[in-house]
Amino acid sequence: MMTKADVIVIGAGIVGNATAYYLAKKGKKVIVLEASDYIGNGGSSRNGGGVRQSGRNPKELPLMIWGVKNIWPGLSEELGVDTEYTQGGNLRLGKTEEHLKILQKLADGANKCGVEVNMIDAAEVKKINPYMSDEVIGASWCPTDGHANPLTTTLGFYKCARALGADFITGAPVSKILTKAGKVCGVETPEQIFEADTVVVAAGYESNAILSTVGINIPMKKHALTCLVTEAEPQMFKQMLGTAMADFYGHQTKHGSFVMGGTDGFDEVHPRIDDSYPLIGSSMVSATSRGILGYFPVLKDAKVVRAWGGYGDFSVDGVATVSKCDEVPGLYIECGFTGHGFGIGPAAAFNIAELITTGQCPADISPLRYNRFKPFK
Repeated sequence: MMTKADVIVIGAGIVGNATAYYLAKKGKKVIVLEASDYIGNGGSSRNGGGVRQSGRNPKELPLMIWGVKNIWPGLSEELGVDTEYTQGGNLRLGKTEEHLKILQKLADGANKCGVEVNMIDAAEVKKINPYMSDEVIGASWCPTDGHANPLTTTLGFYKCARALGADFITGAPVSKILTKAGKVCGVETPEQIFEADTVVVAAGYESNAILSTVGINIPMKKHALTCLVTEAEPQMFKQMLGTAMADFYGHQTKHGSFVMGGTDGFDEVHPRIDDSYPLIGSSMVSATSRGILGYFPVLKDAKVVRAWGGYGDFSVDGVATVSKCDEVPGLYIECGFTGHGFGIGPAAAFNIAELITTGQCPADISPLRYNRFKPFK
């Protein structure tokens, strides 16, 4: 087992795997440490597959726009797997005037950043997707958004990173970042010390416990999410779907199944104390199903063939952290993706890899800096 590298990446989700791939492609020797026994065990395997610019905080848009233009179109060919990337647009749906106000604000922010997002009425929604409920009175429409397969994409980055020499070690929870003279020199696990002058923390919610060992904190919380997969249905549409109130989100896959995500909202009133709380139960499945049927009644007889749940790392401001850390030279952070990290993850990884290897990156990630939470002096 390799214990010395140029870069240690903590976390083997899509962000960690992609970071390892782009670093290895640059000739760096990389070790990826994953706390669980599985690759992609966190949010990377528990999401609706959205590759979207619409509905995002404007701070994330420069990075997301760059990724949609420069990463996603050629990703299947680059990784040698079918990521199932489909640029079929995104409908974000509303049923009330309050919903439309929320969508209008998001659309205005996107348009200011150069993303085409239009507000459309019920008739236009039905032209794009005739299967919508008559309760839908309008939507935001972004024609350049899309969706992809989280599993094939995450594992594609893993496979290609390994092929370039990256070493992946599972069952290796990092307990401490090690420093020497204030600079990163490695990490510690219960079984081993790993040495490197550069460490990238991409461990989802668990990132904070790791970062706290060098005095860094990214304010975020755990949020329970679930995904449902239906039996294969006739092909109906290619759009990514969402709603103003996040009742559900998801898409129809290449082979016909619907992959839809949601939540039961109980986290807001009774936070799950630990991972022993059942994430997949009657509340999660029924709440997500009700959300889907409220907008998409044609699926009332579709059979759910499986469901699974997990925790997302939700930042207090709803914005990811993609940044180097000035206080601890050699430390880089990619976390707090707030339930929409899959689509932006490859772009975040590419830019962090460029920052590590060249000192610069092509997209503007300054709004995603780690220290934006500090009070001004």
